[in-house]
Amino acid sequence: MLGGAGLLLGVSAAPAQAAEVSYATECVPPPISGLPPVQGTTTVAITAPARAKTGDEVEIVWTFVKAASKNPDILDLGEDTVQPTGTLKAAGAQTADVVLRGPRENPPIPKGGEMKLSAMKGTLKLTSPGEVTLTPDAYSINVNKPISTDTECAPKEAVRPAATITVTDGGDPTDDPTDPTDEPTDEPTDPTGEPTDEPTDPTGEPTPTPSESTPDAVTGKEVRVPYACKTPIGDKNATSPVRIDARRDGGGFALTVRFRGSVMDSPADIPKGSVKPSMQVVLGGADRGTVRVEGPANAEDIKAGDPIEIPDLTGTYRPGASGRSTLSPGVLTVEALGTTTTCTPEKSEVSLTLDTTQQEGGASGGGSAGGTAGGAGAAAGDAAAAGGLAATGADDHGTLKALGLVAGTALLLGGAVFTFLPGRPR
Repeated sequence: MLGGAGLLLGVSAAPAQAAEVSYATECVPPPISGLPPVQGTTTVAITAPARAKTGDEVEIVWTFVKAASKNPDILDLGEDTVQPTGTLKAAGAQTADVVLRGPRENPPIPKGGEMKLSAMKGTLKLTSPGEVTLTPDAYSINVNKPISTDTECAPKEAVRPAATITVTDGGDPTDDPTDPTDEPTDEPTDPTGEPTDEPTDPTGEPTPTPSESTPDAVTGKEVRVPYACKTPIGDKNATSPVRIDARRDGGGFALTVRFRGSVMDSPADIPKGSVKPSMQVVLGGADRGTVRVEGPANAEDIKAGDPIEIPDLTGTYRPGASGRSTLSPGVLTVEALGTTTTCTPEKSEVSLTLDTTQQEGGASGGGSAGGTAGGAGAAAGDAAAAGGLAATGADDHGTLKALGLVAGTALLLGGAVFTFLPGRPR
């Protein structure tokens, strides 16, 4: 059982079977490595019960005898930094894709060394009598230090089945009575005081009505901005939902730019104070120029795997013309760990329209719209306004470049350069 034998839940397992199979494989290294695809041979052993009944859930174990690719001659991999995931194809009496995952457990792997991958496990619910074949398919190798990267490996030939489960018909009616008893226990909890807490969470961001009803506050509409980004490791494209809000402040306006739904897990350890975003809001209509808005740097260390959120960007707009002026998201700049990433909108989208009155020293074509951003770092804003990539001083350090992109552009835009968790609305 412990050595990878099949597990039958609810019934005693039939003797387990283990069989090896080898197949030609192509492994594609992460884009940041700049390495070409690797051709090799994967050898795996699949362990599963020889016999089972319909309704049983069986455990399947995939053991790597030999991975198709070695650790490239770039860096040593530390202990417990490598995690495999994969897919196994079930066919015959029933068809299914069985997802398997191994623990992040490995010995140190030197440059050029054989990849040592942990055994992966998954479960399959048997639904039909007959023979079910199990065939290994694609797998992925994640390395989480110094940054999170994935190598994707897929078969380059037809793979023969590695194991077969003979499934006999055997219903288990004892499962049904447990269902009705569970359901009612959840219901009574609803009417007890909980409804007073719940509404605050789901409504959060999508209900800006309080600000709309205030004469001095205006909520803009959310627009999807397609960005073309120049990063330290090449050009990237991503689309981000952005909204510009304003609050009247004397003759000017306090601006807040919000990014929605870009919450994810950090792909690397990010020290506090090392990631700082800013943007040039573009003026149109009666007024001309740009307004610099800025977000705070991360106040605390962010550990790899911890959730990270996009801060609001703030700044002050002093109008340079009277009339109806429009505000659109403009060039976005992210400074991170000594690198700068610059993202330019591929098309302009108006998020907010304001009735403005000309102020002395206001915009009317000015580069900073006569306002100030919510923090320091004007040099990065100048680089952003020019649409170029600022000199970083870290050109010789691949890890810093990668972190600059990962913690910067990917953080703000939710674009997937490596494998991140899906974003969720705030």
